[in-house]
Amino acid sequence: MKPYSELTREELLELKKDLSAQYHAFQGKDLKLDMSRGKPSVEQLDLSMGMMDVLNSDCDLTCEDGTDCRNYGVLDGIREAKELLGDMIEVPADNIIIYGNSSLNVMYDTISRSMTHGVMGNTPWCKLDKVKFLCPVPGYDRHFAITEYFGIEMVNVPMTEEGPDMDIVEELVSKDESIKGIWCVPKYSNPTGNSYSDQTVRRFARLKPAAADFRIYWDNAYSVHHLYDDDQDNLIEILAECKRAGNPDLAYKFSSTSKISFPGSGIAAVATSHNNLEDIKKQLRMQTIGHDKVNQLRHVRYFKNIHGMVEHMRKHAEILRPKFEAVEAILERELGGLGIGSWTSPKGGYFISFDSMDGCAKDIVAKCKKAGVVMTGAGATYPYGKDPHDSNIRIAPSYPPLQDLITATELFALCVKIVTVNKLLGATK
Repeated sequence: MKPYSELTREELLELKKDLSAQYHAFQGKDLKLDMSRGKPSVEQLDLSMGMMDVLNSDCDLTCEDGTDCRNYGVLDGIREAKELLGDMIEVPADNIIIYGNSSLNVMYDTISRSMTHGVMGNTPWCKLDKVKFLCPVPGYDRHFAITEYFGIEMVNVPMTEEGPDMDIVEELVSKDESIKGIWCVPKYSNPTGNSYSDQTVRRFARLKPAAADFRIYWDNAYSVHHLYDDDQDNLIEILAECKRAGNPDLAYKFSSTSKISFPGSGIAAVATSHNNLEDIKKQLRMQTIGHDKVNQLRHVRYFKNIHGMVEHMRKHAEILRPKFEAVEAILERELGGLGIGSWTSPKGGYFISFDSMDGCAKDIVAKCKKAGVVMTGAGATYPYGKDPHDSNIRIAPSYPPLQDLITATELFALCVKIVTVNKLLGATK
């Protein structure tokens, strides 16, 4: 079929009639499918069930250095866990603090601490007239929710295939002292699935911020989340690059095992410079005597080392890969060549980013919901939920069973067609 923009009004009306009949057929299926968040499927959760068997009442819960994991202490996490996550995110164990189950919690704490107590002796943000954060868009809604919660003004920066538009980042950061940070998902970004290029990482490490307390919030959520063995994205390591550039304190690197082991019961970490770590520990000593060392030990005993984790992630990929490929195949089959949408083809991570014609995304998501498929809310990938083009939709293939996912994606493609036809008809009265 030729592109929709080339169809006459009569052809559009005829097409609308056919599409409406298809939509009513979907409504008759009484679907109840959820593609709203990037949750691991039940099959993926089952992969980690062996973790429940590595510790029992007969086990020695003592670390290699003699620490009894049942007791208080070890503020920054057991050595074995620091080494495991250090290998996962390519940083030395000495540069890591192990937390509880959520890296989002660590990011929240980092913003909160900066608000109330400042960063390394700088003025607490709550005492400043204005605080701003750069937000690459489309981006991760929960990042934006944190900065919005603290009343921080968010500034959109367009994402490219190589990462945030660094010309804009460099100019804003160098000229505006009120800009205190930037949110980043550098590998298999949420939602595009794109990874930052080597040049982008190098430019980040060489930023010259006007604010002494500016930090890069490097959320390395998908560091080992590849879909393919033979075609993977690889990043320059940001902390080492910052050190080489003479900016050792510029970045915080966050990570967790949330989509590796159990999302609700993993371990999280922050990696950064010695100076930043000491600054963080001032708060941490007041907040806790130490996080769950038994869970840290459980992860170490189960994975043993980074090689065990890599093999485990191959099993995740075997479950996820057919789902991503199914979504992309359906989008290509149903929408390819019509000029009414574009989408990313990531090599890893948890999302596919779809862009409709301007002004269509909210209607597409609403129409899907009306027929029984819940998508991520349109606008969620932008600060304040406001997509200026009303075009971006995040597709999360991971959670539904494959056959349900196929049905949901076919409905999604149909809704894209219907909403676009209505849009074009409205413009050709």
